[in-house]
Amino acid sequence: MFCRRCYRCRGGYRGNSKNEINFDNLKDKVSKGAILVDVRSPQEFNEGHLNGAINIPEYEIRKRIMNEIPKLNQQIVLYCQYGGRSQDALNMMTRMGYNNVYVLKGGLEII
Repeated sequence: MFCRRCYRCRGGYRGNSKNEINFDNLKDKVSKGAILVDVRSPQEFNEGHLNGAINIPEYEIRKRIMNEIPKLNQQIVLYCQYGGRSQDALNMMTRMGYNNVYVLKGGLEII
């Protein structure tokens, strides 16, 4: 039996489709000033990440996001390996008042 995180990370987790974007939408949003946030661990980030991304692990979102991205209406794209952690981060940020946050559907696995 898989733990909740493993189940999500293996593709079993389905997010909110209205906030999910594909890779083409990602490129467009970044070109228009969106901030790219990698919510994986620092070790995963150091092993490879998208150009221009900042690393705020999902488990540190509550502590760090307001200091690093204080504007609640800033366009932000979150990503992780498969999409589960970024969806959790999106849910946290939405509860904190962020209103322009998107998730890369399928995470880095689609690239």
